[in-house]
Amino acid sequence: MVVNSLAFLWFFLFVMVVYYLCQTKKEVQNVFLLACSYWFYSQVDIRMTGLLIILTLVFWLLGKGIGHYMQQEGERKASLLTTVGVVIGIGALFYFKYLDFFAESVAAFASLLGFHMSWTALHLVVPIGLSFFTFKLMSYVLDIHHGKILPDNGVNGLSGFISFANYIAFFPTILSGPIDRPKPFLTQTNVARLFNPDNLMTGFRRVLWGMFLKMCIADRLDIYVSAIWNNYEHHSSLSILFASLLYPLQMYADFGGYSEMAIGVALMLGFKVAENFKRPFFVLDIAGYWSRWHMTLTSWLTDYVFLPLNIKFRDWGVYGTILAIMLNMMFIGMWHGANWTFFLFGIYHGLWYIPLMVGGNFFKKRKIKVNAHGWPKQQYVIKMIGIYFVVTFGLMLFHSANIGEFWHICERIATHWQGGLFTDMSSMVNAAICLIALIYVDIQEEWFPKYQLPLPCQINPWRWELTVAVEMVAILLFGVFDNNQFIYFQF
Repeated sequence: MVVNSLAFLWFFLFVMVVYYLCQTKKEVQNVFLLACSYWFYSQVDIRMTGLLIILTLVFWLLGKGIGHYMQQEGERKASLLTTVGVVIGIGALFYFKYLDFFAESVAAFASLLGFHMSWTALHLVVPIGLSFFTFKLMSYVLDIHHGKILPDNGVNGLSGFISFANYIAFFPTILSGPIDRPKPFLTQTNVARLFNPDNLMTGFRRVLWGMFLKMCIADRLDIYVSAIWNNYEHHSSLSILFASLLYPLQMYADFGGYSEMAIGVALMLGFKVAENFKRPFFVLDIAGYWSRWHMTLTSWLTDYVFLPLNIKFRDWGVYGTILAIMLNMMFIGMWHGANWTFFLFGIYHGLWYIPLMVGGNFFKKRKIKVNAHGWPKQQYVIKMIGIYFVVTFGLMLFHSANIGEFWHICERIATHWQGGLFTDMSSMVNAAICLIALIYVDIQEEWFPKYQLPLPCQINPWRWELTVAVEMVAILLFGVFDNNQFIYFQF
């Protein structure tokens, strides 16, 4: 059940009506919301719903134990339980996502050394959303151990467990994030969520914008990009390069669109969840890009991986920071899946941090200067274009099925310049119109946040309704209505 489907619309309308009928009783709201979240997940992946419930119960008990020992000054036992939680979380990821990959890689390496090893692939079913909810589970026990939160955020008994289970299984975010931290979410479950027309309207606008990004841009671009990428051996260098340059925009519209819809649905239910994207291509370096792209993943790994490693390696100076960031980016790459292309994708991005660290600019925020008209100056525009090319090359590796395919694509680009540009005028024109709208909105929010289109005084009071109407018409005219899966569902 994808968020932009008719089935989800009927499901959500039912949830919202019943949810606000019991708005004066937070316990009833929480129980109903949890039941709906589990039902939603079972429709997506019924085989793994039991695993989700078991892991939730295990980590809730671990959190209770860690909190108890922290109060009793049993630091050693609390640390042991925290380690158990992290091992279980990483173990679940490793078993479902990486076991086959790791065993097959070891067997291949052994054969190169002259040893015979064999491995029969298990072909395990990877639970949808595993990479997202395991990070939530681990952050819960880590935050309790670090004293950032109390178990269940101070709520005892069954109500505390239901609140925690809602944090893990919250249906708008369980499939592809954002990856919320426990304290902000659990705090919101401790009070009844009253019906708020402003939240409803703002949430609806974000859902509609997310649908526009997904259906009118991401899915439109996918028609062209997939036609080239899946048959690259029949296309020219120019066509492959053009498709590659479009892919970052497709990824942005696809994942950013899902995040917008998830945030909007959550807001309509009275929850404010973390932002996940902030115009990631208007930056000057790779650090700026990752501070605006999949922000909840970046901040999670920064807090729980990079900062502890950086402290551990602090005696090595800048070399310690380089090692910490390289390991951190390696984890970001491998988080996406069990493939050497993802590993190299992370290493590739990590290498672009080295000039920043050597030059002493890693911890500095680089501000883009604007001219008298409010536009960024030319030298900054050139740098932004350069970073887009850097990201594009990395996503070519990310998009490849394996290293061999990536190598053949690069080889094809280098040797087949004689062909022309493959065109699909219908998809390209429709996508271009919608891309102009996305670029306009991002530019306005980045550099002209107070600017609004001048409208006649008779129309101005209807600005909100007019915007909604335009977006809905655009979706009907340019949208792709085949319920394409979101790219990040596979991670």
